[in-house]
Amino acid sequence: MGSPDDYPPGGSSSQGDGQDAEPPFDGGADAGDASTAAGAATIGGGDASQAGPDAAVERDRYLRLAAEYDNYRKRAAKERSDAGARAQADLVRQLVEALDDVARFAHVDPATTDANTVVQGVDMVEKKLLKALGNAGLEVINPVGETFDPALHEAVATEPTSAREDDHVVSRVYQPGYVFKSQLLRPARVVVKQWNG
Repeated sequence: MGSPDDYPPGGSSSQGDGQDAEPPFDGGADAGDASTAAGAATIGGGDASQAGPDAAVERDRYLRLAAEYDNYRKRAAKERSDAGARAQADLVRQLVEALDDVARFAHVDPATTDANTVVQGVDMVEKKLLKALGNAGLEVINPVGETFDPALHEAVATEPTSAREDDHVVSRVYQPGYVFKSQLLRPARVVVKQWNG
């Protein structure tokens, strides 16, 4: 066994069992990992910086599409309005002719005009009006002799009938009804036959 002078002062010597002291700190591996992480961060940062221009392009495209749709909607609404105005103008143009006839009969001299002439004139105006309105889509409901239809007729009175087959048949029309393009404007006011058995 050696003397204390054989050992180095304050240091632990190798024990001779093949196990050396803890190896010194090697910063090379950690430095490599740090460099890799820094590179990944740089790549990620590049993607984030490019997301801004892409978002701006998409936003600009969306705004353009929204503006185009709004312009289309306004243009379509204007076209519908113009089409309606043209249709109304055509109808009024036809009614003006009948209005001229009414004006002529309204200013005749009753002392020199025969009543039969006035009646014929009014009948002519009525036919003109019905023709003009019929061309626009108006239908007259005058259901004398037809079966009563509550969807188109309004019964204002009933009258008895001795024939069973005449039950619920319209006998008279107080006021004709009107349908405009499948829309009921006014039901016909009628008298309906009723069989009491």
